[in-house]
Amino acid sequence: MNININDFKWTREPADFSICEDKIEIITKPFTDLWQRTYYHFRNDNAPVFQMESDEKFFSFTVKTEFDSKHRFDQCGIVMYLDSENWLKASIEYENESFQHLGSVVTNMGYSDWATTEIDANVKSMWYRLSRREDDYCIECSEDGKTFKQMRVCHIWQGGGTVRFGIYACSPEDSSFKATFTDIELTECKWLAHNGQQPDM
Repeated sequence: MNININDFKWTREPADFSICEDKIEIITKPFTDLWQRTYYHFRNDNAPVFQMESDEKFFSFTVKTEFDSKHRFDQCGIVMYLDSENWLKASIEYENESFQHLGSVVTNMGYSDWATTEIDANVKSMWYRLSRREDDYCIECSEDGKTFKQMRVCHIWQGGGTVRFGIYACSPEDSSFKATFTDIELTECKWLAHNGQQPDM
């Protein structure tokens, strides 16, 4: 499957960005974020999202991120944004000089969750792979673009038809940083069918 960058469209175009054939750069704007309700009770829905659209039921979408984040909650990564209440994202979220959060958020019907693990604050690059099997999804990450590790498997209730997926970057607090996206690739689904217990009839 070939990716044509001209097939990507902005949801909330950032003020400062550049796009070429093999690289996308976004300079984040302060007070931009994606989150819905859970625990914090606020609704943030103003992060820039750059996505393509597909009705293919089985695929994998991969991208490499590089970033100079340095303020709490700065983040950039992979996203599948359907609308304000149905989406998923995976990223590294800066916390402080010691650690940051490698994690993912899945939002179904207007409620977000957040699954994370702490990693060293010196990590400034990460690959992500989003794989689709109909309305189920797998998010993986990799430090070298070769060996991917599972972050989570999830179901998106509104994710069974045509979907939009791509990249995002944001700074929820009073901050700004540069996020760089390269090695964008769309392939056959690398998340193989389960070969263990059979589905209940």
